[in-house]
Amino acid sequence: MTDDIPGTDSERLAALGYRQELRRSLGMLGNVAMGFAVVSPVVGLYAVAQVGMSLRGGAWVWALPVCLIGQLLVVGVYSELASQWPLAGGAYQWARRLASPGFAWLSGWLWQFAVMFANTTVAYLAAPWFFALFDAVPTPPQLVLTAAAFTVACLLVNAYGINLLRWFVSAGIAAETVASVLVGLALLLFFREHGFALLTDDLGASVTTGTGGLAGLLAVVAVGGWAFIGFDACVSTAEETKDAARQVPRAMRWALLSVGAVVILNAVSVALAHPDPARVVRGEDLDPVTTAVVTGFGGWAAKPFVLVVLVSFAACLMASQGGAARGLYSLARDGVFPFSRRIRTVNRHQAPIGGLVAATLVSAAALPLGLESTAIGSLITFGTAATFLPFFLLCLTALTARLRGTWRPAGAFSLGRWGTPVNLLAVLWTGFEVVNICWPRTVLAPAGAPWYQVWAALLGVGLVTLAGVGYLLVRRPQRLMSVQLTAAEGELTASAAR
Repeated sequence: MTDDIPGTDSERLAALGYRQELRRSLGMLGNVAMGFAVVSPVVGLYAVAQVGMSLRGGAWVWALPVCLIGQLLVVGVYSELASQWPLAGGAYQWARRLASPGFAWLSGWLWQFAVMFANTTVAYLAAPWFFALFDAVPTPPQLVLTAAAFTVACLLVNAYGINLLRWFVSAGIAAETVASVLVGLALLLFFREHGFALLTDDLGASVTTGTGGLAGLLAVVAVGGWAFIGFDACVSTAEETKDAARQVPRAMRWALLSVGAVVILNAVSVALAHPDPARVVRGEDLDPVTTAVVTGFGGWAAKPFVLVVLVSFAACLMASQGGAARGLYSLARDGVFPFSRRIRTVNRHQAPIGGLVAATLVSAAALPLGLESTAIGSLITFGTAATFLPFFLLCLTALTARLRGTWRPAGAFSLGRWGTPVNLLAVLWTGFEVVNICWPRTVLAPAGAPWYQVWAALLGVGLVTLAGVGYLLVRRPQRLMSVQLTAAEGELTASAAR
């Protein structure tokens, strides 16, 4: 399927079957900011550093380049798709043009819940940093209430439209980038405690965890993948980006590469500057990043560092919440999501307010799981698996369409003759990660965790998939999608002829 759509962004959007409702004011840097904020080097590193070091000691950092290269393959496929169809709700919109309506709808459903529950996790993990500013020790109910307030505050920023969101996100990532790059370089150049040989030493982790060799490596790669998801937030704001067909693919690549460089720099720096990384392996230090920073810079750095981390979490949640809302808006304007009439509402600031409220309600509804620490751990595991599953499904759909000859990339960006090999490698990578993440491992769960946390990835993905299949069977949204796509293709053909 090819699309030759001339004219402005609004004309391209109209030719694809939609009218311009959101404010199109982002340039490439603004679009990069959305992706950078969601991938977030600080949030990503905090999510994986302690687990990675406990599994493989200093050698865990080698999993990060592997995950980065794998995700760059996915970005290659996404770039061709985004260039041809620069639409909000990319996974759903692209799949409905390449595969059956039912399959496309289910892909969008899975992606939506993965993002919304990931927002729950980000809000919950941000809450302790607020109390750390005041040296307070929060109770579980206080953490949940603070996370809820944090989520609502981000909703209010999002509700004022893309320009205010861009300002907050840009300010947040500016502080995060400067701080993380400077901190990483300073730790590496001036506060290094160990030689580079540490980066090949597991520090006895294989004995401690019982996951040596290949098993330990696979577990670290499963965890490391979390640090490089979120670049598809660039796609979520495609309908608010100028010259989106060219700029969104560039933004995804820049967002992932820049975050990847910062994450790897800081992972190496933290390992080499940590006064006693073996304590992390033994489970005696659950926050190796802060330990390395405070040890290197001194106690005065603790509060500024906490503030930078809190700002990073805020920027991440704002951008990710905005992406979730735009995905819901994309489904709802087609009338194929529950409560579509309300969810598709756009306010006077040209923000998808219906999607914002719905995404916030779903994310907040899962926050009471934070009253039980093992339950929030299950949510983190599910979120990672549910994010990689849509990556795999979409890459597989694109590859199938290529091989059948029903899709030839026709956007401003194309991989040319490398398109099929890159697509194939992206399918292999994402398929491997889905299995790798879903594989039940007691080592990735807290000691004594109940069985459902060990199996959380499979259980979570299974429940969300079953709910989606149930909706498909009862409400049959795929029938409406078929009619809409036929009408849009007719308009596209007429536009190209003109």
